[in-house]
Amino acid sequence: MPRYGMVVDLDRCTGCRACVEACKVENNTPAANLWMYVFRFEEGDYPDTRIWFMPRPCQHCDNAPCVKVCPVGARFKRTDGLVSTDWERCIGCRYCEVSCPYGVNYFNWQSPAHNYYLDWDDPDLKPVTNGQVPPYRNPDLDKPYGKEQRRIAGGGRVKGVIEKCTFCVQRVEQGLVPASVANCPVFALQFGDLDDPDSIASRVLRSKPSFRLLEEAGTQPRVHYVSGRPPTGEARQIEAVRARV
Repeated sequence: MPRYGMVVDLDRCTGCRACVEACKVENNTPAANLWMYVFRFEEGDYPDTRIWFMPRPCQHCDNAPCVKVCPVGARFKRTDGLVSTDWERCIGCRYCEVSCPYGVNYFNWQSPAHNYYLDWDDPDLKPVTNGQVPPYRNPDLDKPYGKEQRRIAGGGRVKGVIEKCTFCVQRVEQGLVPASVANCPVFALQFGDLDDPDSIASRVLRSKPSFRLLEEAGTQPRVHYVSGRPPTGEARQIEAVRARV
């Protein structure tokens, strides 16, 4: 069984946010739901300043607090390492959102028809979309996945449920990498079996010093960062405030 994880090379990331856009298109997420988020850090005093960027998907923790607090088993960890949400079972209690130290969970406050970027009933759109609901719905998102055959892919389908990054399970089970990885123009993101020494992710992880976010929390994230250091001090505080706005 593979042990999937992601490796992010901070020296390569330019903050273009192609990963953010690719994630939204692939997973059909509603307005303002950013399963992949790119932090922008500013450090130093003029003229000795530095700007750098940090992509942050769900960390798919091995010791995931969100799994432990879910009262109905909607949030669970698959044997391959993906922390998943069964949206058919979710009751919207949001315990997972409160317990997560990374802020990766999003709650659907509105029905899908009122939570996207375009008005579904706009008569001016119908000749353009030929009756299709914008944005285009990926049929792979409706399928059940894993040995449990649970509906865990995509987002924005039901009011009152929690959603988050899935590592694009609908792509992974077809032998593809997540959309964010596939669309990174500078190859800052790598995905693969961390137990396979020949996988690209493993090779990158071995080649440079690495760290994981909030390791002191004991969550054991599956996302590793190389060529950088954890945000500390004022930069970390500023981005924490921005993430909440």
